[in-house]
Amino acid sequence: MNSARGGAPVLAVTGWSAVSPIGTGAAGFTEAVRTGRTGGADVTGMFDAPLPTDRAHAIPDFRAADHLGRKGTRHLDRSTALALVATKLALESTDAAVDAAGRVGLVLGTTAGSIRTTSEFSRDTLVEERPYLVNPVMFPGATINCPAGSSAIRHKLRGVNATVAGGQMAGLNVLRYGAHLIGGGHADVLLAGAVEEFSPHMAWGHRALTEGYGVPLGEGSAVFVVEDAERVRSRGRTPEAEVLASAFGTGGPGDTARTLEASVVRALRLAGVGADEVWGVATGEHGVEGLDGAEDAGVRAALGDGPVRIRVKRLVGECNSASGPFQLAALLAHHRSDPGLDGRVSVLTSVSADGAAGAAVVRGHRLPGGAVPARTHDEEGGGL
Repeated sequence: MNSARGGAPVLAVTGWSAVSPIGTGAAGFTEAVRTGRTGGADVTGMFDAPLPTDRAHAIPDFRAADHLGRKGTRHLDRSTALALVATKLALESTDAAVDAAGRVGLVLGTTAGSIRTTSEFSRDTLVEERPYLVNPVMFPGATINCPAGSSAIRHKLRGVNATVAGGQMAGLNVLRYGAHLIGGGHADVLLAGAVEEFSPHMAWGHRALTEGYGVPLGEGSAVFVVEDAERVRSRGRTPEAEVLASAFGTGGPGDTARTLEASVVRALRLAGVGADEVWGVATGEHGVEGLDGAEDAGVRAALGDGPVRIRVKRLVGECNSASGPFQLAALLAHHRSDPGLDGRVSVLTSVSADGAAGAAVVRGHRLPGGAVPARTHDEEGGGL
C-alpha cells in the first residue's frame, strides 16, 4: 500500500459526481466550470417563510424523484435528497467494484445537518399541543447523520458509515478520514463528499454572519469514489485523480495565514512535490475580507504568485461544508477540460473563522477518450 509519510495511503479518485447550482453530474459540472457559467436563481417560491434576498445560488427546480423515482422520496429533507442523488450519480460514474458486502462505505461531511428540519422539529416541541404532537416524519431529518445513513440504505452500502461535522473544513476532513479508514483496512471503497442545503434558516444566518458581504449562499452535494491508489493501479486501472497528501493546523484567528502556509508546505513535503510543480490552487475564498486575505496570504507565502487561482465559490456560491468537495470537483473539471494538465499537481486549501486551516495535494489525470477544449483563465481578474 503506497502512502505519504504520515501513514495514510494515497487516495485514488475513480468516479465522482455533483449536484450543484451550475450543473448536475460530473459532465454538467465540468461544462459549467469550463465555460464559466455561474449559479443564481429566483428563490422566492421555494419556501413559505420569508427570505432575505430574492436570488441565491440555490437549485429551485431540484426534485429527488426526478433522479430516484417517486418511491421513498416524498418526505425527504433537502440535505438527504441532495446526498441521495449525488451518491447515486457517483456510483454510476465509477468502475470500482461496489457489490462486495461490507467493504464499501460512505463518509459525508456537513456543517450541522439539515438546519431547517432541526429548527422546525424543535419549534414543534414548543408550540404544538401536549403531549408534544410533533410530526414523526420529520424526526429522521433532524438527526445529523440522516443523509449518510439514508444514502447507505438506499444504495446498499454495507460498510463503514460516518458523518463528519466540519463546516468549511469538512471536505478536507472527509478526505483525511477516508484515507485512514482505507489505510486501516476498514473499507476497500468509499464514497466521500459533503452536502449542504439552502433554506430560510441558512439564508438569514448567512446574511447575519457575512453582514451582507461575500458571495451569495449556495447549496449542493459533491461525492467522490475513492480507493487505495496502489491497489487501483495494480489492477490495471487508471484513476482520474490521486489525493497525494493532506495537512492541517489550528491557531488563533490572527494566525490563519501562517497556519495555512505551514499546512501547504507540510502537505507538499508529505506528497514529495515541490512548490514549483503546482499549476493551480483551488481556494475557499468567498468574499469576506478577513478570511480571504488570510487565505490569499498563506497561499502566496507557500507557493508564490505562479499557480492559477481557482475560486469555485464565484460559480456555486457559499456552500459551507460542500465547498471543499466543489473545489476538488473544479480541479477535476479543469483536468477533464485541458489535456495539457495530465499528471500535473494542484493544491486545495481551506480556512475557517476559528483559525483552522488545511491543504490537500492532488494529482489529476486525463480521462481516456480525450478532453474538450480548455478555457483561458485570468488568475487575478475574472478567473475561476
